[in-house]
Amino acid sequence: MISADIMTAIVTPFGEDGSINFDGLEKLTNHLLDTGSRGFVIGGTTGETPTLSHDEKIELYTRFAQIVNGRGTIIAGTGSNNTAETVRLTAEVGNIPGIDYALVVVPYYNKPNQRGMIAHFTAVAEQSPVPLIIYNIPGRTGVTMANDTVVELSHNANIAGVKQCTSLEDLEYLVQNTPDDFNVYTGEDAQALSAKAVGANGVISVTSHIYGREMRKMYDALESGDVETAGDMMRFLTPKVQALFMYPSPSCVKAILNVQGFGAGDCRLPILSLNDEEKATLASKLGVSRLEDIPVDGTEMARS
Repeated sequence: MISADIMTAIVTPFGEDGSINFDGLEKLTNHLLDTGSRGFVIGGTTGETPTLSHDEKIELYTRFAQIVNGRGTIIAGTGSNNTAETVRLTAEVGNIPGIDYALVVVPYYNKPNQRGMIAHFTAVAEQSPVPLIIYNIPGRTGVTMANDTVVELSHNANIAGVKQCTSLEDLEYLVQNTPDDFNVYTGEDAQALSAKAVGANGVISVTSHIYGREMRKMYDALESGDVETAGDMMRFLTPKVQALFMYPSPSCVKAILNVQGFGAGDCRLPILSLNDEEKATLASKLGVSRLEDIPVDGTEMARS
């Protein structure tokens, strides 16, 4: 079982010349570990992986594993809608020291049926040097992996878990019907508390970039039986989650990280960075006058 309950799907910082900003990545990684993250997805949706070249991915994953240096679980994104290419990249990435798991998304655009999904993940798992975390996100892939498909795949010895971006009812079904050592994570920040409460391992989060201390306090409270505090924290977080996804991700998170000094840089096309009007709207939705007013080390809500 993966022990990490809060795993940040970390952004890929870019410098002014468009290259990966590894100094910014190291600074951000240390901050996230300090504020409650216990692991990471690197090169996922939030990491803008469709815009990264093969060589950029290999360097990013290699250097990120060196930055983390055993301080948290690392899941590296290797999936695509090309099974043969996914097999090749997963085999290469899985041999990078420090990479614990490969995140493999349901093939997008070509929309396989359930039998095709099983064949795809089985083919990748057979040749992967690290266990897979399968990624079910129908809003981005255009097709939904059925619960029973996940259950069938959960019995594959080299498929260790699922990042599930569907309903709470689906999470409950998967927790109930997969082996005890199969890891079930929600990829929806708004489900962070309820997913954990029904037996999921935790959340693969975007919001934890900005509100990691609050999420850590929420999970620690739940673990200790303080349901009231956990509920208070989730009610605080829910409107923040909604605000952080009001524009294409990761533009909102990067805008905040930039003013906080983490050097996240711009988004790569086709995602645009926020303009001034969008930044002002985001700040308003987050309950501050400007993005610079968001505390780097957590809010009074987390410290109370």
